[in-house]
Amino acid sequence: MSDRKKIVALICGMLGCVFMGSGDWLMMYGSTAYHGNLYWLTEGVAQIPAWRNSLSMLVAFPAVILYGIALFATAGFVRQERHKKIYHYLTAFGLTPWLCLHLFYVMILFIFAWLNGNGYEAAALPAAEALFSQLSWVVALSEAFMLPPFLYWFYLQVCGKTVFPKGIAFTNVLVIYGILLLVKTAMPDGSFRIGFTNGLMSESMIIWFGIMLAWSVRHPQTDVPDSKDRRTGGCYDK
Repeated sequence: MSDRKKIVALICGMLGCVFMGSGDWLMMYGSTAYHGNLYWLTEGVAQIPAWRNSLSMLVAFPAVILYGIALFATAGFVRQERHKKIYHYLTAFGLTPWLCLHLFYVMILFIFAWLNGNGYEAAALPAAEALFSQLSWVVALSEAFMLPPFLYWFYLQVCGKTVFPKGIAFTNVLVIYGILLLVKTAMPDGSFRIGFTNGLMSESMIIWFGIMLAWSVRHPQTDVPDSKDRRTGGCYDK
């Protein structure tokens, strides 16, 4: 894949982050006061109009497509064909849970807001919490599918199997997520903090894509040479 196509693909990925992140903020931004066991079932969420949840779900579809364009294109930075294929497979399986998780939370937040706004306030919180409790395994299973591509990408980079310097492995999206999580803890409680928290993965992804984009612009390399693997201390050499 040419440098130009990689750059365009990474820009698509960043645009996908804007779409998905906007959806994350739309479904959560509001008063942070809550009364149950789930901090995100807030008084602000109870007042969110239905159109915001609908728009949040709608923008998730182009977001995942744009994510996919960028994530598949990053395989062009991998040196060996077999590693590219593994990364492709992991990415393909890892994309579906993005929509699954988004839909899961949008449905809970919508029913919580609808019950609160239509005279069923007493049932709203127990119903939403019961729905989450019954299907909370969806979150764990979705994350189990979402994480392997990023972990494998870290392995490829730290072992020198990509065109990037090995140190760039520590700009992995999961590392960025951890840093932003620490930033979040320093923020004062408020609508911005809960929106920022809900959009953490999208915010991490846009920084990750941005780092790869900046590196690609500064270090053009149209063709990534294939290479033989050689054992060196647990990782394979370039």
